[in-house]
Amino acid sequence: MKSSRFAAIANSQQRNSIAIEEKGRRSELFGVNVFNEHKMLQYLTKDALESLKDAMVSGSKIDRKIADQVAEAIKGWAISMGATHYTHWFQPLTGSTAEKHDAFFDLMPDGTALEKFGGGQLVQQEPDASSFPSGGIRNTFEARGYTAWDPSSPAFIYGTTLCIPTIFVSYTGEALDNKAPLLRALSAVDEAATAVAKYFDKNVTKVNATLGWEQEYFLIDKALAHSRPDIIMTGRTLVGETPAKGQQLDDHYFGVIPGRVLSFMSDLEKECTKLGIPVKTRHNEVAPNQFELAPVFEEANLAIDHNLLLMDVMDKIADKHQFTVLFHEKPFAGINGSGKHNNWSLATDTGVNLLSPGSTPMKNLQFLTFFINTIKAVDTYEELLRSSIASASNDYRLGANEAPPAIFSIFVGKQLSSVLDELEGVSKGKLSPEEKTELKLNVVGKIPEILMDNTDRNRTSPFAFTGNKFEMRGVGSKTNCAKPMTILNTIVAKQLKDFKKEVDSLIDKKSLKKDEAVFNILREYIKTSKRIRFDGDGYSQDWENEAKRRKLSNNRNTPEALEILTSRESLSLFESMKVMSEVEVRARQEVDLENYIMHTQIEGRVYNELVYGFIIPAAIAYQNTLIKNVSGLKEIYGAAHKKFSEGQLTMIEEIAEHVVSLKNMVDAMADARKKANALKDTKKKAQAYCNNVKPYFSDIRLHSDKLEKLMDNQLWPLTKYRELLNLK
Repeated sequence: MKSSRFAAIANSQQRNSIAIEEKGRRSELFGVNVFNEHKMLQYLTKDALESLKDAMVSGSKIDRKIADQVAEAIKGWAISMGATHYTHWFQPLTGSTAEKHDAFFDLMPDGTALEKFGGGQLVQQEPDASSFPSGGIRNTFEARGYTAWDPSSPAFIYGTTLCIPTIFVSYTGEALDNKAPLLRALSAVDEAATAVAKYFDKNVTKVNATLGWEQEYFLIDKALAHSRPDIIMTGRTLVGETPAKGQQLDDHYFGVIPGRVLSFMSDLEKECTKLGIPVKTRHNEVAPNQFELAPVFEEANLAIDHNLLLMDVMDKIADKHQFTVLFHEKPFAGINGSGKHNNWSLATDTGVNLLSPGSTPMKNLQFLTFFINTIKAVDTYEELLRSSIASASNDYRLGANEAPPAIFSIFVGKQLSSVLDELEGVSKGKLSPEEKTELKLNVVGKIPEILMDNTDRNRTSPFAFTGNKFEMRGVGSKTNCAKPMTILNTIVAKQLKDFKKEVDSLIDKKSLKKDEAVFNILREYIKTSKRIRFDGDGYSQDWENEAKRRKLSNNRNTPEALEILTSRESLSLFESMKVMSEVEVRARQEVDLENYIMHTQIEGRVYNELVYGFIIPAAIAYQNTLIKNVSGLKEIYGAAHKKFSEGQLTMIEEIAEHVVSLKNMVDAMADARKKANALKDTKKKAQAYCNNVKPYFSDIRLHSDKLEKLMDNQLWPLTKYRELLNLK
């Protein structure tokens, strides 16, 4: 097996950068493969354009005749761009995207052929849904599911296929995807935020949740990646001794981008630009071979579609450049993992960022209203928010190497904390003239000055305010952003709805003026949500103890984190906000637990393959070499050989001990898997995999890594960290 490793290394060292031709400005290339507003003006009638815009903005239904017009226009444009097929592009509960391609080609009764695509095919399709996870919503033999057009996300051409973003629902109407609940959550936050924003500006008629994601990833030479069965099967290295030089010098971070990588990035950005993905930032991340890409902020639904599309494009472009992209949250032990920071805010149709301080006390009161309500929402539902980032792969990342811990807290910085402390002292009830002046001029009025340098950076905070947005840092690099964004927008919508009721009640029943009512309610929220605010080190044992005293949850693993989804409070929240029914919530919990079980099960099986197929045979081969050496010394020196072979004998014993331990642990893990597999209850099975199977992984790795250090480099069968993490 050693020849495979060294052949892969030799292959990787012969790679050269691919020259990427850059012609014209990026702005001229942007969106050429997207049926955007510019294309709509060219191809749609006035009535069709207005109807489509209404659907995009307000979610209104499109008349069938109009749908036929839109379909004909999109078909004409797509064919002119070289498209031969179309697909409904959707997000099943697998976490990625799905598509089934149909040709525009069709036969008429008289045998003639033509390109056909009508409103019915645009608006709805019926894919075979039997093998997509449903969490028990329907049986496998009940295959029927429907995809329905989402006009708020524009159609695009990828390759020779017209892709139409859609939702995916069951025959009985329940959502079988991540997009449908997201759209409902975005509608809920729009309605609730618009109602509150009208306190400050009557002209506001719509509020959009915006999202800017930061995609972290690793690039590994394709040959090296394929030399590691664990990388190919699980997306991460299950074994591997930490190299002498990792990230400790911080010399990779923001360093010069390697030539091959820069070529890949340029090619990727070119394709993204054509697809309307507004990529803007690229750089080296902290760990060797780790990089980051970030776009301009967009409306949340479109941003999520773009992130999913990006990940698919990255895989294809990487393959062209002889790379493998690793999206796993923790592909290498001992160095930073990869996240997908979700930068979230709310923006009005009047062009105002509701989480950005303004130039007047009134604008700052508006900012404080949405700022404090978000804090209150996270405090109330911190455990639910934690569940939205739970996965088998993210469990390895959270709380390690600069990643946020599993305990949810909010970082706002010392300056904003002092503002909140002052607001906490507001009198209950009517404000005196002096208090009004003090608040508006000396506290609220000075926020822009306070935030000149934004807030401090805190890499260990799961949820941080960074000047004009909140940054959710616990989201894993593989995660579909729709999951955390559905939860976040739902809880903020619920909180804003409750806030408005309380403010209106004080105005109506206590005869308080609007500003006084707002200040009174915000004062109470500051007090009751104080426990969630934390500006310190999220890794410290002191914080863990303090978080326990504050009664913040600390769900360290996925089975624990997912338990909250089906609590009475969570089910009531989703149903009251019309985001998900109880059936849909329970289905998602079931699917997420099944995913956890399957990923952990696969890793266990790969450990078995690595230990028995690679590590133990290599260890025994090296042990035999040592034994032969000792036998030779004994032949030459007789009894005196021991003073020359003492080191070899010790190594022979150490190898034997590690081999025995590896065999015993792998066998015990296999038995634990069998017992877990016999359990019928999904929750109990997930817990068994977490508590009884997964603990063997770290011990198996420990003995394997000890053997890697002991053995002859030429005989070790698996490509080492120093080779994987040294791009040429």
